[in-house]
Amino acid sequence: MNDPQKALEFDLIKEKLCTYAHSARACARLRGLAPSLSEAVCRRRMADTTAARGLLDRLGTPPLPRTDELEDILALCEVDAMLLPDQLTAVATFAASCRRTAAYLARGLESGLHVARYGEGILDLSALSEDIERSIRGGQVDSGASPALRDIRRKMEQAGEQIKEKLAAMLRGNPNWFSEPFVAQRNGRYVLPVKKAFKGQFPGRVVETSGSGGTFFMEPASVGRLQAALETLQAEEEAELRRILYALTAQVAEQLPVIRANLEIMEELDVLFAKARLSADMRAVPAAVTADRSIRIRGGRHPLIDRAVCVPIDFEIGDGVRGVVITGPNTGGKTVALKTVGLLSMMAQSGLHIPAQEGSSVCLQSGYYCDIGDSQSILENLSTFSGHLTNIVDILARADHESLVILDELGSGTDPAEGMGIAVAVLEELRRRGCLFLATTHHPQIKGYAARTEGVLSARMVFDRETLSPLYRLELGQAGESCALYIAQKLGLAPHLLRRAYEEAYRTEQPAPGAAPGFDPGCPPEEEGPPPERPPSRLQRIPPEAAPAAEVPSFTLGDSVRISPEGELGIVYAQTNAKGEVGVRVKGVNRLVNHKRVTLQMAAEELYPEDYDLSIVLDTVENRKARHQMGKRHRPDLKIELE
Repeated sequence: MNDPQKALEFDLIKEKLCTYAHSARACARLRGLAPSLSEAVCRRRMADTTAARGLLDRLGTPPLPRTDELEDILALCEVDAMLLPDQLTAVATFAASCRRTAAYLARGLESGLHVARYGEGILDLSALSEDIERSIRGGQVDSGASPALRDIRRKMEQAGEQIKEKLAAMLRGNPNWFSEPFVAQRNGRYVLPVKKAFKGQFPGRVVETSGSGGTFFMEPASVGRLQAALETLQAEEEAELRRILYALTAQVAEQLPVIRANLEIMEELDVLFAKARLSADMRAVPAAVTADRSIRIRGGRHPLIDRAVCVPIDFEIGDGVRGVVITGPNTGGKTVALKTVGLLSMMAQSGLHIPAQEGSSVCLQSGYYCDIGDSQSILENLSTFSGHLTNIVDILARADHESLVILDELGSGTDPAEGMGIAVAVLEELRRRGCLFLATTHHPQIKGYAARTEGVLSARMVFDRETLSPLYRLELGQAGESCALYIAQKLGLAPHLLRRAYEEAYRTEQPAPGAAPGFDPGCPPEEEGPPPERPPSRLQRIPPEAAPAAEVPSFTLGDSVRISPEGELGIVYAQTNAKGEVGVRVKGVNRLVNHKRVTLQMAAEELYPEDYDLSIVLDTVENRKARHQMGKRHRPDLKIELE
């Protein structure tokens, strides 16, 4: 069975919802959205979406934070790890967003929308965010984080300046010794770039060598004491930084319960406002969700089709009507109509607004069961028909009086007569169970079933017979037009071909119900006119020899023959009559077939021995028994039936 959420494209609606979410947790909840079986829950969810949409329309988009990184940060706090400056900044940003969101919702309280009351549950984290913002700036611990850090960094700056002054004096005193006239830093130490030739004359030690080996970065012995003092200050700075970061991490850890409580509220608001933003994007409205087994959609649009080209539909089922059978031309929008009804119903039962007009309503469904699209499966070795039938068997095993069943192209993919029979049987079973069902079909006989069956309504997708194009408009209570013959007539198919096509399709001289309104098959064969002139052939053919006059072939009883174009094999039971018809027994049934369709396969004299009793092949068992008993004595109670 098709996954109903995928078949109706509800999974795509949920992916679109995720594009409005700020967090992975909210996105996971939106992907898990499903129709509720509780009327109260459905109405509460719909009311929440409506309230969030109201705030969105009045106040704009709320300042919700992105919280994906925060989950990892809180996990580090729980194991007593030290938070780094950028992680502390993320906590401060979250705290500030909570403050702004609470202010946003406070403004919404004046409108009376109950979603605004979420703001009352947002706890204050202002002190934490202020401490972090005062200590961390630009992704680094600021010197103002503590007096000790400020003093250490001041001393480090002074020591560095003294070292650079001494090195600059050495550069000026012996410029020929150095490959570049600047003070460099290597491995955290101040050095000078000494040429290889003067390495032995320079008083100091090598810290690093250039890649070419021509330059030695050396630390002069005269600044060794200052470098040692600077290293001590750097160690003190590192210790103070760790003390500050641990202190801020401890503050975050103390506020973990508050942060997590706010995080849950932000997640809930994230979900609600994602639904609200989807509603605004689709120009959607709330729909009533009831338990009265009826669906009423006014001006419904498929939410995944561009609004500029999507034709709205009106649909209604209920009040005694349990099923709707939609007919109409290919590419006329039948499948879109099915999906629109099913998808909007599923959305509303999941608490989402639907792109329709005010006054639309849906009912609770215990399950959605769909067979939509091509069910062919190479992996499972299923043909299109087998795939559809497998789905339908599964649906019939599950569906009940509280289900919505949607079947696209019911009865297709097999012999039309048998497919029609299966389709009617399935629809009748769904009607008997009390399911709500929608089906599309091409079979004209199913139109008749819908017309004569209580509780089943016909519908059609309207077709413009002037422009030969579908209008994608659904009309309830009307059977779809059979447009193939009308289109053929409009496109210039010859009248005698139209007549033959009509007779083959309906086997009657009177228009069949629902058959191509406006199509007139009447055109006497005698007035067909001469065939159109053919252009001269450019092929070089061998001229055929003059053929003798055709003779009606003679067949012998018992001849094995083949009937074209079916290719069926049979046995001749009656010779050619005055109409040129040959009696042929095929699969136990006697038929009269035009001699032009009969070809000799093997003569009777080659098939049977001399004096063979052909009645064994050509007669019924009952007739042969009767003949045998009549040959013995008079039996007035017996009779022989001849076809």
